[in-house]
Amino acid sequence: MTPTGSAGESSGGAEPVRAGAYVYRVEARADASVEEVWPLLGEARRWRDWSFLTASGLEQEGSPDPDGVGAVRTFTRYGIGSREEVVAWEPPHHLAYRILSGFPVRNYRADVTLETAGDGTRIEWAGSYEPRWPGTGRLLQMVLPRMMQRFADDVARYAGANRA
Repeated sequence: MTPTGSAGESSGGAEPVRAGAYVYRVEARADASVEEVWPLLGEARRWRDWSFLTASGLEQEGSPDPDGVGAVRTFTRYGIGSREEVVAWEPPHHLAYRILSGFPVRNYRADVTLETAGDGTRIEWAGSYEPRWPGTGRLLQMVLPRMMQRFADDVARYAGANRA
C-alpha cells in the first residue's frame, strides 16, 4: 500500500490530479489471469461474491456493455454504501469511476488497472479526491487507502482460489 498526501500529479492513465487533492495507490497480486480477474471487478453484480459488501449491482446501464461507460453502480454493506459512475471501460485492463454519493468526498476518481505479471495479475488501484468537509482529509487519508487495499487483496485472493 502506498497512500500519499496532497499532490498535483497524475497517475497512470488517470486524469490529472487537481492541486490540493489527496491521492492513494495500492497494489495486489492475484494468482489468476487478467481475464479471470476482470469480470470480478468489471461486473458490479460480482462484487458481493468476493468482497465484504452485502449488495452490489447496477442502477443504470452503461455502454457498450451494461457495466461500461455511463453505468451507475451501487455498492452497499447493510444498506450503507456508495453510488459510482463508470468513466472509463477498457476490458480487460482498465476501469475508472467517480463517486456520485455515499462518501464524504468531492471530485473522487479511481482507476483500476490489471496487468499480466508472470502467471498472475498485478492489480493497481489509484485514486484522488478532495474532502467534502474541512478537517476530514487526514481521516480519509487513513480510511480510503486501507479500504481500497482490502478490495484489491480480497479480489486477488478470491480470483486465485476460484480459478477456472
